[in-house]
Amino acid sequence: MPATKENPTILIIGASRGLGHATAAEFLKKGWHVVGTVRGENTKLHELAAEFPGRVGIELLDINDTAQLTALHERLSARVFDILFVNAGTTNNEQKPISEVPTDDFVDLMITNALSPMRVVETLQDLVSPTGMIGAMSSGQGSITNNTTGMREVYRGTKAALNMYMRSFAVRQADTGRSFVLMAPGWVQTDLGGPGARLTIEESVPSLVNVLLEKRRRPGLEYLDYRGQTVPW
Repeated sequence: MPATKENPTILIIGASRGLGHATAAEFLKKGWHVVGTVRGENTKLHELAAEFPGRVGIELLDINDTAQLTALHERLSARVFDILFVNAGTTNNEQKPISEVPTDDFVDLMITNALSPMRVVETLQDLVSPTGMIGAMSSGQGSITNNTTGMREVYRGTKAALNMYMRSFAVRQADTGRSFVLMAPGWVQTDLGGPGARLTIEESVPSLVNVLLEKRRRPGLEYLDYRGQTVPW
């Protein structure tokens, strides 16, 4: 079903669990239609599809597989989305300084957290309304200004890289009516954030979704946290 004012639609890349799944659930509660990508069957997104019949589309995508990305674009080529939001991220070697991170681990993390999300954005951008929004899940740890503790250095670096690449992408589209956003969800209790994180999903995601909806009214790129406050680059 194409997006309309009556049934706006968001395409969420990485919606099977954690923040992506919670974001999908929140948009559904607000009356949106959701198309989300997963890497397997019987995910939490499949449970949402059963809970909201007719309003959830499920697509297969490994964000690092360019052939799958091309195939996804072909399958969705007739659709128009109000929002494209890329939720992808992983971490490793959190307690090692960057000089001790194995090269393969660095490359894998940079591909997953920075290169692949931007490939998704570049490949799927034409599916987004000319006045729609394109966003990605960044992190407050991608802020160079706010790095006062060090550590988690390879993760920080990949999110800072993602921020820079989104900035370049937005600059290339500066003459459009689109809005662009990098979201910092806070330290959240997910598989990535761990059980000791400061925020629950319920404390982060509903506010994050409200920030996304408000940001749609403002063209250009912003780096925002889940409360709507600007994060310094």
